[in-house]
Amino acid sequence: MTRREFVQAASAGPLLAWHAPGAEDWQPFDRAMRWAQLTLVENDPGRYDPQFWLDYFRRIRADAACLSAGGCVAYYPTKVPFHHRSAWLGDRDAFGELFEGCRKLGMIVLARTDPHATYQDVFEAHPDWIAVDAQGQKRRHWASPEMWVTCALGPYNFEFMTEVTREIASLYKVDGIFSNRWAGSGMCYCEHCQKNFRAFSGMDLPRTNNPRDPVRRAYLQWREQRLFELWRLWDSEIRKVNPQARFIANAGGGALSDLDMKTIGELAPTLFADRQARRGLAPVWEAGKNGKEYRATMGRKPIGGIFSVGLEEPYRWKDSVQAPAEIRLWVADGVANGLRPWFTKFAGVLHDPRWLKTVEEIYTRYASWERYLRNEEPLARVAVVYSQQTATYYGGAQARQRVEDHTLGVYQALIEARVPFEMVHDGLLAPERIRRFKLLILPNIAALSDSQCDQLRQYVRQGGSLLATLETSLYDEWGTVRKNFGLADLFGADFKTPRQGPMQNSYLRLEHATRHPLLAGLEDAPRIINGVYRVGVAAREEFPDPPVTLIPSYPDLPMEKVYPRVERTNIPEVYLRQLGGSRVVYFPWDIDRVFWEVMCVDHGRLLRNAIAWAANEEPPVTVTGPGVLDVTIWRQANSLTVHLVNLSNPMFMKGPARELLPAPAQQVRLRLPQGLRARRVQLLNAGVEPKVRQQGDSISLTVPPFLDHEVIAVDL
Repeated sequence: MTRREFVQAASAGPLLAWHAPGAEDWQPFDRAMRWAQLTLVENDPGRYDPQFWLDYFRRIRADAACLSAGGCVAYYPTKVPFHHRSAWLGDRDAFGELFEGCRKLGMIVLARTDPHATYQDVFEAHPDWIAVDAQGQKRRHWASPEMWVTCALGPYNFEFMTEVTREIASLYKVDGIFSNRWAGSGMCYCEHCQKNFRAFSGMDLPRTNNPRDPVRRAYLQWREQRLFELWRLWDSEIRKVNPQARFIANAGGGALSDLDMKTIGELAPTLFADRQARRGLAPVWEAGKNGKEYRATMGRKPIGGIFSVGLEEPYRWKDSVQAPAEIRLWVADGVANGLRPWFTKFAGVLHDPRWLKTVEEIYTRYASWERYLRNEEPLARVAVVYSQQTATYYGGAQARQRVEDHTLGVYQALIEARVPFEMVHDGLLAPERIRRFKLLILPNIAALSDSQCDQLRQYVRQGGSLLATLETSLYDEWGTVRKNFGLADLFGADFKTPRQGPMQNSYLRLEHATRHPLLAGLEDAPRIINGVYRVGVAAREEFPDPPVTLIPSYPDLPMEKVYPRVERTNIPEVYLRQLGGSRVVYFPWDIDRVFWEVMCVDHGRLLRNAIAWAANEEPPVTVTGPGVLDVTIWRQANSLTVHLVNLSNPMFMKGPARELLPAPAQQVRLRLPQGLRARRVQLLNAGVEPKVRQQGDSISLTVPPFLDHEVIAVDL
């Protein structure tokens, strides 16, 4: 069975179109635009004030809530054996009180469960429910050592938590049950996992993380199949009680996610991107990246963006509070990219109230803009492909460096170029999914199946353009190297020598005599730095006068030896092809990854020029002016919107932001869809109707300075 066949069998559903089928499955959740999550701690009952939170939900105009119900702690009078009631619950129903209060406010309500840990009585009565490590030891909880880690793939989830889920759905007419940490806490070697995996594969559980090991590969397939089986079980049990309610897994994301996003997109009526804040050296646009990744498989289904009011660093300060500027900027970029804000607060007792005003200001502002935030589809013409199979089977333990860093580099270049763009899952390359894009970017998408390569060929034959880097298509979907690129015919180049590097002190010669638009803005640069890794290729056809050629590495020490041994090679370091109305750009080196690591402005300019040349059309929106902006463009039922998020900040690449610095005035040119005219144009943040200049099918206007988020709303 190929990986594609396995994923299709596991999904057991049709290909998801952008206008998602089965509207009855997701439209009830589409009503919710502003979510509130209150995660109770065990000693909250009797100590916290539920009315305070209900008043706050009303004041901020939240229309949906996620409330703690059960799992490792039950906040209602459960009758399920071994379902641990809060020791502070007494005869109260903490969940029921909040649930009824939210219902009176007209809110959608999800019940939250967390099944990843349990107690000594469960350990003694059902030791087989406890996770086991590779040495055969039952696993104590790493943060609460009086507790035990549960096995997600055995009877604890499939039997005990199914009963808990059924009880919650029966006692309360919730709209769904949202489960956190439901997929396990690392690999388990318990008796059930050993038995079930052996029945699936005929093998013992793997002792390696190498995805090319056949046992490890079988395990990844089995685990994924088992978790989707659990998802379907809980969903079906909930719907038996209440056909309108659903199971909502806390799952998903981008290339590094461990469950197939295509299947998730088919199963889930809604999802919530649980990357709550920045950590380490993370750019603020990662909030919007969440939206693009989820939307790639969710289509029009509603997606929430979970944001923490506190810091999200490895040290787990769960009762902390972020700076207002950081919260505003993170949420703004999520909203601009189609996420519906979901704040999460741990503990009903406030230790630090400073975040309350900030969230209230954010929610009331977006409530007033709601009409223009009900997006029907993005109008971007450029898309970045992401690949879970490349991350898993080619990247493995180094997936972040070998796969994700390439994507991050392309993402940064597109942000700096102010190009609206989407993301595409490599399992959804059918014509109906990608024909709306003029350009697909493949940042080292190394692992592609033969059928995926055929889909990309068909896309190019129908007028689409491609930009690819480094080892794209050199491996099949299982990470097995091919003799040649799967897309060699599109690149116009054959694979010859394996990846070399890290290269020291290598450069690119810019051949300005070609006058190629790829070199625009670099006219005064005779050469620029090369990348760090490259593959050797041989041209299939004549590429006369390549605009970028290789200057091989030469010594960087001692200083007396730092001079090029070869001044000019005529070896192309970019392959540019015109195929009818399509254009193909192939960089046989890691321009995207190195741009992310080094942020060399020359690489950013080269990428920007390559994207513009390959797209070869007027963009839907052009924004000109100083600063760094995330630009997105959307269509609603009777309007268009252009979001401008001001990322210009000293803490752009390292949170938390201290203050918001105004973006200077921007010149905007917006191309209207054919046959439509602008009836009214507003700036939602400024609260004014700007002076608009109409020219053919385009309008132009000036956006005055703004702090974090401006929206151009065009009624059609």
